[in-house]
Amino acid sequence: MNCFIVMQGETYQEEKKMGLLWTPQRDKSGMVPHSYKRMRDIKKGDRIFHYVKGYIVALSVAKENCRLGNKPIAVNMANGKEEKGYYVSVEYHELEQPLSIHEHFDELASLLPVKYAAFQEDGSGNPGYLYPCNEELAIKMLEGISMLNVYVPEEEQLELAIEVIRTTEHNPLVPLIAETILEAKTKMQRGEQQFRKRLTPLWNKSCPLCGMDLEPVLKASYAKPWKDSSDPERLDPYNGVLLCSNHDSMYSYGLITINANGKLQISATIPEEKYSDYGLSARLRIPVYPENSGYFKWHKKNIFIDKRSRIATLHEEKPVMEEINSEQEAAKKN
Repeated sequence: MNCFIVMQGETYQEEKKMGLLWTPQRDKSGMVPHSYKRMRDIKKGDRIFHYVKGYIVALSVAKENCRLGNKPIAVNMANGKEEKGYYVSVEYHELEQPLSIHEHFDELASLLPVKYAAFQEDGSGNPGYLYPCNEELAIKMLEGISMLNVYVPEEEQLELAIEVIRTTEHNPLVPLIAETILEAKTKMQRGEQQFRKRLTPLWNKSCPLCGMDLEPVLKASYAKPWKDSSDPERLDPYNGVLLCSNHDSMYSYGLITINANGKLQISATIPEEKYSDYGLSARLRIPVYPENSGYFKWHKKNIFIDKRSRIATLHEEKPVMEEINSEQEAAKKN
């Protein structure tokens, strides 16, 4: 199961009425936008979040794989001369209480992919039609939808419990949300387990930065995170490195990165006098594989805080450093 976000706007009511998604194969200029072409990725059983004017207003399930189909007469596409396009029949489940993206954007922002994000940095929707939705983002949106649309009675409201049960029992949205969250979590868990199993032997079952070889505290650290990776990249053992818990946190937050040639690069936000405390060395170079190159370059460009375009302030990183310090202090005491 994969998830997607469709930006429908004025076409929502027409497409909902007909139970479908549809887009031309090409735009006015004859080009094939990624948001049109992505329709071909939809398979039977996939979940689609429907975005209209700032809100997720419905959740649907694909009833078939995407196919080529004539433009439905009722669909008013702005560039609608082309009759043949990408067509998917879906079952819509409209929300009684839509989810405001702006109101929940602080929770969602960190889960958006670097490339092809459905939402802009201010929380507004991007132009286009269909965008990918990784499992972490899908789960977070479904949790918000559940809070708004699935009523759970408190103990002191037992007199209302029977009516609540009757309401949710016949609401198809309830099992759909539960099944989607379960499938998304299962996919992530199985994928991450396979990734760790394949990656661990490449690093001799130890952290190359400090030599830690206690299996319970070693992490399979993604260079290109799950949210940004394709399904094959999520399982590729060269998309990451085996690190201890402390160095995994530093790597995930972009405080350190590893160059394609294996040289450790440390953020300027970490004082040099603290390097030894954190198990870091500016001169360290670790053996890497040629297959690591593309992933490590991606991490340095997009995650490493000294290089990425998004400016990370020292205030934002302080909690991370405090967490690392507390973990080290606890380790010393033990």
